[in-house]
Amino acid sequence: MKELRGTGIALVTPFNENGSIDFDGLTKLINNCIEGKVEYLVVLGTTAESATLTATEKQEVIHHIIKINDKRLPLVLGIGGNNTKAVIDEIETRDLSDFAAILSVVPMYNKPSQEGIFKHYQAIAKASPKPILLYNVPSRTSVNMTAETTLRLANLDNIIGIKEATGDFTQVLNILKDKPKDFLVISGDDTLALPLVTAGGDGVISVIGQGFPLEFSGLIRSGLKNETSVGYQSLYELLPVIDYAFEEGNPVGIKAILKTKNVCEDFVRLPLIKASEQLNSKIKDFIK
Repeated sequence: MKELRGTGIALVTPFNENGSIDFDGLTKLINNCIEGKVEYLVVLGTTAESATLTATEKQEVIHHIIKINDKRLPLVLGIGGNNTKAVIDEIETRDLSDFAAILSVVPMYNKPSQEGIFKHYQAIAKASPKPILLYNVPSRTSVNMTAETTLRLANLDNIIGIKEATGDFTQVLNILKDKPKDFLVISGDDTLALPLVTAGGDGVISVIGQGFPLEFSGLIRSGLKNETSVGYQSLYELLPVIDYAFEEGNPVGIKAILKTKNVCEDFVRLPLIKASEQLNSKIKDFIK
């Protein structure tokens, strides 16, 4: 699925000070990303604080992003959870006509076995009218989907790729070594995205990319074209701010960056809290 190669952006959900959704900020964010030449947008991932949004708010965010995007870029929708039936119910009842694929996270909290993970995704893939991207992020789910399980799933119909965010590059290499030809391997880690691409991967679903869309999408394209020296020079310049984006949690850091760049405010919902003055100071110094 070539339209999902390159840089996808895991969009934040901007909030107003009273906790309501800042749709003007969301509009500006979407347009900045598109003008920054990213390849696609990811809606309602973990970076969107989707766990804190009501069902009504989720629908409002989806509707707004579809409207503002206006078919300019492909869209991927996050639908995941630790109740397989509930995930399938949402897939079957939501209008998915504007989306290229679904991004679905490994079930969190109840710590399934590898066979449980396999059967969870097998059931979702069978039920979904849209292709499925797997999402492996053990730091959030408390369980790692192994390379072996990923490769088993890669051979199923309707599973087209994985957002791999283990931070374990050996696991990434084992997937790249044995994957089917058209199976997408996408980094879920901004720091490791360029090494993944140069090893044969397909791009990134990025957090930092919405703060620096032109720079970050450019370095990923450099990697895809095997222009590694150009790509790494850009990555090294961005490394400090990538660290800042995650220093106090995601999306706390990226929202502080977006505020400094006058894209949207930095409000988050509890249990997250805004970035500290110390972190804000480092971000402002970097951007200056």
